[in-house]
Amino acid sequence: MSLDINQIALHQLVKRDEQTLELILRDSLLPATEAVSQMMEELHRVYSAKNKAYGLFNEDSELADALRLCRKGEHDFLAFSRAGTARLRDELSKYSFAEGGIVLYSHYRYLAVEYLLVGVLSSQSSMRVNEDLDISSTHYLDINHADIVARIDLTEWEANPESTRYLTFLRGRVGRKVADFFMDFLGARVGLDTKAQNRGLLQAVDDYCSDASLDKHDRQSYRQQVYSYCNDQLQSGAEIALSDLSQELEPLCGKSFEEFTHQQGYELEEHFPADRSTLRQLTKYAGSGGGLTLNFDAILLGERVFWDPMTDTLTIKGTPPNLRDQLQRAIGSK
Repeated sequence: MSLDINQIALHQLVKRDEQTLELILRDSLLPATEAVSQMMEELHRVYSAKNKAYGLFNEDSELADALRLCRKGEHDFLAFSRAGTARLRDELSKYSFAEGGIVLYSHYRYLAVEYLLVGVLSSQSSMRVNEDLDISSTHYLDINHADIVARIDLTEWEANPESTRYLTFLRGRVGRKVADFFMDFLGARVGLDTKAQNRGLLQAVDDYCSDASLDKHDRQSYRQQVYSYCNDQLQSGAEIALSDLSQELEPLCGKSFEEFTHQQGYELEEHFPADRSTLRQLTKYAGSGGGLTLNFDAILLGERVFWDPMTDTLTIKGTPPNLRDQLQRAIGSK
C-alpha cells in the first residue's frame, strides 16, 4: 500500500468520573515507525471500506481555521492536534455518554492525495500467550470497530473549496448524538447525499425505460445492465460516472441516458459514490416488518410472485426447497 505518513499525533481522553474527562497530551509527534505505518495502513483500509457520509466545513469552523494556519506553516502540527483535542474534550463533555479514548490526528498521502484523518479510537483488553507459554493481558486499538472518525481530503479542499464532498465521516452504528457531537467539533455539516444520488439514478432509469415503453423483460434487462456497471464500480472502489454509464447503455428513443437525465432535470452529479443497499433495488425486491422478511429477484414479480394491491396479498408459487421442508415438518408436527 503506497501510504506515506507526513505527521501523526496521539493524545488521550480519560474518563475519571461522570463529569470529568482528563486530557493526556503528547509533547512530541509520533515517530513513523514500521508499527505506526502498519496501524495507519489498517486504519485507512478499514475506513475506506466502511459506509461514509459526505460533508463540508461551516464558515465559522474553528478546526478549519486552525487547519488553514497549519497548512500555511503558521502553526505546527503538534500544536494543532493538542488544541483540537482540547476542543474535542470540551465538546464531548456536554454529553452524558462521554467516554474516553485515543485521539488520533494523521496527515498522510495516499495515491497522490493528501488527507487529514481525525478519530477517537477505543482501547480494548485481551489475553496473549508469550514465547514461554505464559498468559498475560494486553491492550490494543480496536480499529475494526472505530466509528468516530472523519477524513478531510486536503487536496480537494484546497483545489475546490466550494466542493460538498471533501470531508467524509462514518455513519456507523453510533447514536445520533454521537454523530452530532463530532460534527459540531469539526464545525461541519452534511454535504453530498449519496443515497439521494443513487435513488435519483434508480428513478431516472425507471423513467427512461417507461418513456421508451419497454416491456417487462427488456426493462429488467436494462436495470441489470445498470446494476452490473454500478456494482463493478463499487467493487473496485470507483465512483459512478454518469457519462461512462451512459456509454454502456443502448440509447432509447434517440437519446442517450445522460442526455435524458439532463433534459429531465434529475440533478445527478457527474460522479458520485455507489450505495450498495440502494443499488440492490435494481435487481431485487426486499422488505421486512412484523416478523416477516422477504427478498426475491425482481424478474420473478408477475411470474412466480404476484401482488394484489387491493388486498395487500402476496402469492408465491414454488417455495424454496429448504423452506418447503421446514413447512412440511411444522405441519406434520401438529
